[in-house]
Amino acid sequence: MCGAVRYYNISKIKNTEKSEGYKNENRKSDFERCGGAGSDGGRDRSAVPRTLLEMVSTRALQYNYKKTQELITLGEKEHPVAIQMFGDDPLIFASAAKRAAAAGPDVIDINMGCPVPKIAGNNCGSALMKKPPLCGDIVRAVKNAVDLPVTVKIRKGWDENSVNAVEVAKYCEDAGVDAICVHGRTRTQMYEPPADWDIIRQVKEAVKVPVIGNGDVKCVQDAVRMMNETGCDMVMIGRGALGNPWIFREINGYFSSGLRIMPPPTLAERIVVIKKHMDALCAAKGEGRGMREARKHVAWYMHGLRGAAEFRRMAGELETLSDLDKLLEKVYIENKDVSFDP
Repeated sequence: MCGAVRYYNISKIKNTEKSEGYKNENRKSDFERCGGAGSDGGRDRSAVPRTLLEMVSTRALQYNYKKTQELITLGEKEHPVAIQMFGDDPLIFASAAKRAAAAGPDVIDINMGCPVPKIAGNNCGSALMKKPPLCGDIVRAVKNAVDLPVTVKIRKGWDENSVNAVEVAKYCEDAGVDAICVHGRTRTQMYEPPADWDIIRQVKEAVKVPVIGNGDVKCVQDAVRMMNETGCDMVMIGRGALGNPWIFREINGYFSSGLRIMPPPTLAERIVVIKKHMDALCAAKGEGRGMREARKHVAWYMHGLRGAAEFRRMAGELETLSDLDKLLEKVYIENKDVSFDP
């Protein structure tokens, strides 16, 4: 779930979760239960989706691979949603965007920020930032190919010697992009050290399209501070949502209820959401594969619980849904008298 929430001042905060794992309607239904589809404050947010699907390859889309088509299959409850693509060729991006648009998304999102070697090492994702004009060409090709809003996600730059987020943002804006998300680290920094929010401010001051800030937002206070310090229009939450989907509800609730801190989820709610999440994952992928993927998710959910270290160890050994039930029973027994009040 590297994925993401966005928001901003009563309506300035917009949720965007990048789905990883279970497919179709299950992706968003649990997200909504945790408050991910909250109020927009009446503002038009048509250019920015609430949910992002995991990245799909433009080449895989062009050649209509079965697995890729499954990834972009959308359920009725998943809107507004963006299909997120990665690649390196404007013509292939255009062809892939048309296929993606046929799946019925509300937005096409172009990834220019992924730092992982298998993406960036193939001149995709954050590697595109080495060639700012190419970034503009890709946006222009996609805009010309589809009648949908087009967004991009970029980083601070490739490394500290090539910090060019502002330059890339301008190329994208000139090409017609509808919104730009900026992650405050270079590719070589991956996810450490702390994100540089000042680069988000610089991009915001340089372009007229909405700017979405990303990096190190793990709670309501972080979201507020990012918006105050950068002036960004929205906030994207990625790793801060791992094991804590309620962060969407907490941020949305803060801005829609007179700046009031929302109560954390109860132990019972935590257990119910974990169970529903893993049931849906297994329903989509089969119990064997689903539970292998569930291990990391369950481990993330254990954060902040009494006995978390032992529960994470047990999560790493899960084989069946029955194993999960036994783990959740232990979680309840160990934490039933714990207060989760802020």
